[in-house]
Amino acid sequence: MKNYIVSTSILAVLLGLYSCKDEKSFKIEGNISNTADVKKVYLLRADTNQVSVIDSSELKDGKFEFKNQSTVANLFKLRLGQSLFDLIAKNGDDIKFETNLADEKHEYKVSGSQESDKIKEFNTFSNVYSAKNSQLVNEFQSKVKDNNQDSLLKIYQPVFEKNMDAYSQEVLKFVNDNKKSLAAFYAAMSLDPNKYEQQLVAYADDLKDEFKDNAPVQQFVKQMEAVKPVSVGHKAPEFTAKDVNGKDVKLADYKGKYVMIDFWASWCGPCRQENPNVVKLYNQYKGKGFNILGVSLDENKQAWQRAIQDDKLTWQQVSDLKKWDGQVARAYQIQAIPSNFILDTEGNIIAKNITGQNLERFLNKTFAKL
Repeated sequence: MKNYIVSTSILAVLLGLYSCKDEKSFKIEGNISNTADVKKVYLLRADTNQVSVIDSSELKDGKFEFKNQSTVANLFKLRLGQSLFDLIAKNGDDIKFETNLADEKHEYKVSGSQESDKIKEFNTFSNVYSAKNSQLVNEFQSKVKDNNQDSLLKIYQPVFEKNMDAYSQEVLKFVNDNKKSLAAFYAAMSLDPNKYEQQLVAYADDLKDEFKDNAPVQQFVKQMEAVKPVSVGHKAPEFTAKDVNGKDVKLADYKGKYVMIDFWASWCGPCRQENPNVVKLYNQYKGKGFNILGVSLDENKQAWQRAIQDDKLTWQQVSDLKKWDGQVARAYQIQAIPSNFILDTEGNIIAKNITGQNLERFLNKTFAKL
């Protein structure tokens, strides 16, 4: 009976301590070494469309404290001078943070928030690749003054792309290993949405019943639900549009053929830069069964026709002449151009948004099998 009373008393104390915890706010206490000339710490909140400063704290003997509110777990950043550190916080969290500003690797310690520990894990390998790419950029810029830029790009761009591919694979593994973590969501947002759309669509399916009170997560899920019908592996939506002479052209006319639906516009600089590559590849593979159907997001018919002639686009062209509000652009969820969809002979989307050397490699691989 005595032991029961003692145990009950301990439980009461523990419950009492827990009940004293402030569930209406979160707290961050920091201890910073080698602050140099940094006098203030800024707390930033990452909302759906922006990152903004929401509070600041004076550094006193290397220490600072924040008390703020977030009813749901959200991404926050601490800015100390030029350095940024990620945390995930929600009401009730009591977070302890430590770092040394003299550390070039920007390593830090965090406790009191399991999600913050996970985002730190992501940042650890993210910073490695960021440092590699920064070094590449610095090397490129130091050499470009004395060398031809195009020749240097041929050297440095493949290395940069290789780094980004390796980074992306680590992100995908991290996301797959931590699907129930909000940190995985923020990591996934660093992926190229064009290159990894299939993986992001699948990840959105996993998230649809999670984090229902988190606006950025729910916006992402909604976006991926809209994109899913026009992602790789799905049947391309049928459409009919007018050519330069006002005649109807149907996607169904290309049934049984490989076709690339190429979204572009005369006013789109990147589109016009990519056009010579598309012309070259079309001429190279049209004899093997490769077709292109251009869909322009122009509004001015004369500008559209002039660009077709100037860029020597000899394949079929159509346009609603309604820019982003055209029927075809809306059906294919076009948010940016250039954009393309490659369909197989059954009308299935087998590739999407590939340009430059990636498009050349894809066509070479595809038509080598035929």
